[in-house]
Amino acid sequence: MARPDDEYDYLFKVVLIGDSGVGKSNLLSRFTRNEFNLESKSTIGVEFATRSIQVDGKIVKAQIWDTAGQERYRAITSAYYRGAVGALLVYDISKKGTFENVSRWLKELKDHADANIVIMLVGNKSDLQHLRAVTTEEGTKFSAGNSLSFIETSALDATNVNEAFTRILTEIYRIVSKKTLEKNSNAPAMSNNSFETIVIQNPTDEPAKSKSSKCC
Repeated sequence: MARPDDEYDYLFKVVLIGDSGVGKSNLLSRFTRNEFNLESKSTIGVEFATRSIQVDGKIVKAQIWDTAGQERYRAITSAYYRGAVGALLVYDISKKGTFENVSRWLKELKDHADANIVIMLVGNKSDLQHLRAVTTEEGTKFSAGNSLSFIETSALDATNVNEAFTRILTEIYRIVSKKTLEKNSNAPAMSNNSFETIVIQNPTDEPAKSKSSKCC
């Protein structure tokens, strides 16, 4: 039986960060609504959207925040790292400068986000192969040197967009569920019909409709 859209087992907040114009908003709209807008303008402040996927039989709801990449909005967006358990660090493969700024964004993320946040490096606009300025090898080397996962995507033709979000959400889920199992193994025995839901909750989102919820 299908479950209501507002019912989920886990809620994870994920942020999209990177320079303005790298395609963060279109990655968000492609994943959550399967839409792409060639005329999209730079995000002002912060926007977010949600989508639920199934991981290991559980419903995982992603609350994805699109942070403005312009310098003047960085003070605004830094507050939105709070509570994030995942981050997609995005650059444009056709613009070398956006890749060179990845180190700065990574530092900002580590300064403001939880130390255990799961980070994926994303080389977007892979459809622009004829304009490529950053090689796949460069992205792979940087991610390996900083213990990040890595993928190249195209929001335009949808290449690897679902794969990117699914991979990071699956990794987050398995880390959280492992911690939950370890915690429960040291706790008093629970009945067979009970379970615990780990929720990363934001005030703008409706509370989870589950048997029990716990904010972390």
